[in-house]
Amino acid sequence: MSDHVAVLPREEPVRLDRARLEELCARMGEAEAEELVCRAMEELAVRLSFTERQFRHGKWSEMRQSARALATIADRIGMPALARVAGDVIGCADRRDEIAAAAVVARLVRVGERSLSAIWDMQDIRL
Repeated sequence: MSDHVAVLPREEPVRLDRARLEELCARMGEAEAEELVCRAMEELAVRLSFTERQFRHGKWSEMRQSARALATIADRIGMPALARVAGDVIGCADRRDEIAAAAVVARLVRVGERSLSAIWDMQDIRL
C-alpha cells in the first residue's frame, strides 16, 4: 500500500469561444447579442442549480433534460467546456450511474460558475 495520496486539482481552465461571441455580434448586432448573452447567463445559472437539485432528488429524467438544455445554451454562447460537461451529465443519467453522476454534477457546477464568471468578466470583447 502506498503512503502517497494523489490530490487531483479541482480547478480546470474554462475557455470562451470568442469566435462564437463575435459571430453573435455580427449576426444579431451588438445590443441584441448582449441581451441574448445576458438572458442565457441567467438561464444557465438557473439550470445549473436545477440540474444539481434534480440529481440530489434522484430525478434522472429531469436532470438529463436540464443538462441537455444547459449544453445547448452553453454551446450557443461559446462555452464549450460547460457544454461538454453537461453532455457528460447526460451520459451519467442515461446509464443511471449515481457515483459518476455525483462527481460530474459537482464538476458541472464548478465549470458552470467559472464559465459564467469568465463571460461576465470579459472586458475586452464588445457584446
